[in-house]
Formats: sequence, structure tokens, C-alpha cells
Amino acid sequence: MSDITIYHNPKCSTSRKVLEMIRAAGIEPQVIEYLKTPPDRATLKKIIAGNGQPVRDIMRRRGTSYDEQDLDNPKWSDAQLIDLMLADPVLINRPIVVTPLGTRLCRPVEKLQEILPQA
Repeated sequence: MSDITIYHNPKCSTSRKVLEMIRAAGIEPQVIEYLKTPPDRATLKKIIAGNGQPVRDIMRRRGTSYDEQDLDNPKWSDAQLIDLMLADPVLINRPIVVTPLGTRLCRPVEKLQEILPQA
């Protein structure tokens, strides 16, 4: 099993590009289609912590209920935002890549280079 994981949506061109970049580096990652198999709470919290950004920065806005739920409002705690992502995984942005060198939301795709082990 690979020590690199991509939380992937095959319908997303950015996600497909990042997966292609990982494979072009000679690495076959563990691919998790997170809309079919969402992370559990502990895994999502670990991803968020590893990304080193606020919870909202890992949330997807476009094509989701983010704006209609007013999730930018500071009334929402991090725990509540995580609950919402667990209930509706489309709120989790993608692609997220986890390697021994770190975790990144790879938007833009160049973020992958920060954590991709060199061959």
C-alpha cells in the first residue's frame, strides 16, 4: 500500500490533474473517492490539522450549500463546520493529498510539489 493518499473526485479536472502528476512521479497513491467514502471525524480533523489552514480553507464553496448556509459567518465553530462536512462531503474541497512530507489541499496543483517525495 502506498504511503501517499489522494482524496479524489474523478469528475474534477484539478483532482484528475493532481492524480496524474503523482502517477507521473512514479507513485501509485491510495485513491479515496471521498464522496463515496468520506473520511471519518478523526481522519478529517487530522487532514485539517496537517493542512495547517483554518477549517474554512478546506471547505468547497462553489457548487455547494456553503453560501446559502452562511458558513462564512463566525457563529459557526470549527466543530460545527466539521459536522457539516461529515454530513455533506461535497463541502470538502479537493484534491487533498497526504504524504509523509505533509498534507495539502492541492489548489492550485502546484501545491503538490510542496509535499511530493522526490524519486
